[in-house]
Amino acid sequence: MPAKFFYGWVVVAAAFLTMFTCFGAAYSFPAFFEPLSREFGATRGTVSLVFSAAGFLYFALGAISGRLADRIGPQPVVGFGLACVAAGMFATSFADSLTAIIIFYGVGIGIGVGFAYVPAIGTVQRWFVAKRGQASGWAVAGIGIGTMAAPPAAAYAIEVFGWRGAYIAFGFATLVLGVLATLLLRASPASMGLQPDGAAAPVNTAPTAPAGLELGQVLRHRVFWLLYLACALNCIGTFVPFVHLAPYATDQGLSRIEGVWLVGLIGVGSTLGRFVLGGLADRIGRDRSLALIMLLNGAALAYWSVAQGFTALAIFALVFGLFYGGFVALVPAFTADLFGLRAMSAVLGVLYTSVAFGTLLGPTLAGWVFDTTGSYTWPILICTAGCVVSALMVWKLPRV
Repeated sequence: MPAKFFYGWVVVAAAFLTMFTCFGAAYSFPAFFEPLSREFGATRGTVSLVFSAAGFLYFALGAISGRLADRIGPQPVVGFGLACVAAGMFATSFADSLTAIIIFYGVGIGIGVGFAYVPAIGTVQRWFVAKRGQASGWAVAGIGIGTMAAPPAAAYAIEVFGWRGAYIAFGFATLVLGVLATLLLRASPASMGLQPDGAAAPVNTAPTAPAGLELGQVLRHRVFWLLYLACALNCIGTFVPFVHLAPYATDQGLSRIEGVWLVGLIGVGSTLGRFVLGGLADRIGRDRSLALIMLLNGAALAYWSVAQGFTALAIFALVFGLFYGGFVALVPAFTADLFGLRAMSAVLGVLYTSVAFGTLLGPTLAGWVFDTTGSYTWPILICTAGCVVSALMVWKLPRV
């Protein structure tokens, strides 16, 4: 008889839709960068603050949303998050100032992604044990594919409807996909009388507590704060291309559509990186792999500083996306290697606040330096240095 279909894969599809919707909305921002700057006569540093505010919130809120989902279940938390994303899009379409956009988009998208991201990914972990890596890979692939598809789609919508109409269209799309994702999500296999991976019910087994340190023990450990600082330094540069690659391309004479497609190529590389580099790290060691990925991320940024023309920038976007995807895939696994699974969600929630600070600082400072100097060279080189230092820190990181 054919094997019975396991509902866990529907949960993976729901998490994929959540990632696609949330990060598609967030990473569509490069398509709106120039229209917003032109509409409100704003500098690049000021416009960058819109994305940075959203990024800061959605990485900073993970610890809160993860714990809330554990208490009341993932469906209401994820549903609330996706509703906030849609509401942020609708509200932004009526904004009459850049300050209003920072509030509507930055806060709406930030809170929305912050409440949807961690609970959706955390739910997938409960449904799988033996196939957890594969299931997680497919779920987070929604981030890469959203990054690939949303910026060009937004650019097309802006050409047809204007930037206000494009935000309305994205709001409706978010609403439809968000409702579907929320309805498909289920808290755990036990809630449906199932076992993880679709296995048969175990006989004469008792649950055991996951091994590892409690959150308080982790936060008192020097290794955690070294990793925290390394992630912050790396992420100062990591999110700069998501905001500034498109305007960098138009400065070189490329069209706005070509600039937006370059951001989409980051999504292509990111999707590959999550699978290829994550699997490779399982074989050669996650600690050395993470350090190497951070170093190569810096090398890619250094190449960006001298890249000229669409082909060279496309190569940068793909390679940078590859290492970005590897970084996203490896940080949770490496953190579990260091501190165990006992307080995994809580530890990751605190660790991701380092990413929040990097997201807040990097794109905004890069925009302000450009406004002052008329060049991206210094911001890119500073970001490169941050990646190199972060790689050395992880390479030298002692084991717990």
